[in-house]
Amino acid sequence: MWEKDGVIVLGHRGCMGKFPENSILAFKKAVEAGADGVELDVWLTKDGKVVVIHDETIDRTSDMSGRQKDMTLEELKKADIGMGERIPTLEEVFEALPENALINVELKDRDAVEEVAKIVKGNNPDRVLISSFDVEALKEYRKYDKDTRMGLLINREEAVALIPKLKEELNLWSINIPMEAIPLLGFEKTVQAIGWARSLGLKVVLWTENDELFYKDDNLLKLKGLFEVVIANDVERMLSYLQDAGLR
Repeated sequence: MWEKDGVIVLGHRGCMGKFPENSILAFKKAVEAGADGVELDVWLTKDGKVVVIHDETIDRTSDMSGRQKDMTLEELKKADIGMGERIPTLEEVFEALPENALINVELKDRDAVEEVAKIVKGNNPDRVLISSFDVEALKEYRKYDKDTRMGLLINREEAVALIPKLKEELNLWSINIPMEAIPLLGFEKTVQAIGWARSLGLKVVLWTENDELFYKDDNLLKLKGLFEVVIANDVERMLSYLQDAGLR
């Protein structure tokens, strides 16, 4: 499902440019707009349920406050995350999306790992990519699930040196590189790093906090042939851009 001719597009926390991030509505809208799937973030609740939310607290994205790890699912379901949407569980996302929709699950919470592995196992692991900045969370995940695709999220230059060892240890499928690397390292150095990772047999997933970095100076077009997946906040704009460039 992850081997396609054109570039795969995932909605970052759903279609977060237009709908409440990490909501069922945002995930559905991303897929309806033509995205191949979605990217989302998971934590474990006080009563052991896997919920989909980005931050360590619900303060920024809801009308309530507190740490989700200190709250039960029942308590968390009272929070409105915008447009009447509620914080979803990972199971609810799998149920809400078509069976062919890809799902990139980012581990934010090591405690959630075992439960996430159980849920993935029961929901067609072939559609899933597990990712994290936290190497220990990825190692822990591999204890329960040896085969599901896994990506190492990169947010610091020091992590690059670990890639060959981690590729073997974790059976990595991809490295997930931020577009922020370009202003930070420069374009040439970023391309060299990507080329090196690809020479190890890794796929490349591109993501960003700010979609403009995809389009600035035609950065994405210049990286043509060097990446398989792009995670975008505005799915419609990205799809249109890739189609015009002949990448979809």
